Amino acid sequence: MDPMQTVLGAGGPIADELANELHRNHTKDIRLVSRKPARVNDTDELVAADLTDADATSRAVAGSDIAYLTVGLPLDSQLWERRFPVIMRNVLDACADHGTKLVFFDNTYMYPGTAAPQTESTAFAPGGRKGRVRAQIATMLLDAVRAGRVDALIGRAPEFYGLGRTKSYTNSLVFDRIKADKRPFVPVDAHAKRSLIWTPDASRALALLGNTPDAYGQTWHLPIDPDRQSYAQLIEIAGKITGRRIGYTVLPMLAFGLGRRFVKPLDEMYELLPRYRDDNVFDSSKFAARFPGFQVTSYREGAERIITG
Repeated sequence: MDPMQTVLGAGGPIADELANELHRNHTKDIRLVSRKPARVNDTDELVAADLTDADATSRAVAGSDIAYLTVGLPLDSQLWERRFPVIMRNVLDACADHGTKLVFFDNTYMYPGTAAPQTESTAFAPGGRKGRVRAQIATMLLDAVRAGRVDALIGRAPEFYGLGRTKSYTNSLVFDRIKADKRPFVPVDAHAKRSLIWTPDASRALALLGNTPDAYGQTWHLPIDPDRQSYAQLIEIAGKITGRRIGYTVLPMLAFGLGRRFVKPLDEMYELLPRYRDDNVFDSSKFAARFPGFQVTSYREGAERIITG
């Protein structure tokens, strides 16, 4: 009998591809949980639940061998401060009560926005409100693991890029504009190296980690192409794919500083800008060493799939 595996926060690109990957390679017994869940596979069980409600979260987790926490919230610091710690507490309590393993899909906002390489042991040094929330909820999970309350792991990803509904600044400012024959915008510095993860790679890696018993009790950096590219290089690749010369406009810190007073999305992005000023060196060599057969999507292949897809 297949193990029951539950996706908490279903409906986004990461969660949908995770459900696909689990169904393809790990289990047909999949439960999708969100406020308004929709099937990804014909056999998926759907559970409507608000994860800020402790009882609803417990019911959603009950009977699950493994739960994947993939909840995403809009970039709104106040909303994050209000909801994410409650969601994490409810999920940890539910997993502890039901003996369910937990896989937490995390980001890098708690890391310092410097050019220093980021490894699984990098100390948290958040530079703003959203980073402090991410540090808080990751620490809640790590404390629960150390206390023996839950068997859990963290799969941490840098900025996404990908197809369809992938939400990231790289998609919206660069690739989506190139696809629409518009001039791409580059935040802060066109020549700083970027660490980006192809969204289906992140989901495949999460499913693999969740179904690898000795991966638990650890943090894992999800796999990226180690041949990091700058935005200038990515735009040059896009030019070769499209057969046209593509210029770009760099948006300096000053532009965000002025715009944030009037445009809320710019204000919410402001704390993240230091990571666009310097090289972003996200090191996923631990995952590559443990899973040497995992095929990572190259930046050229990813760019080609976005632009021609």
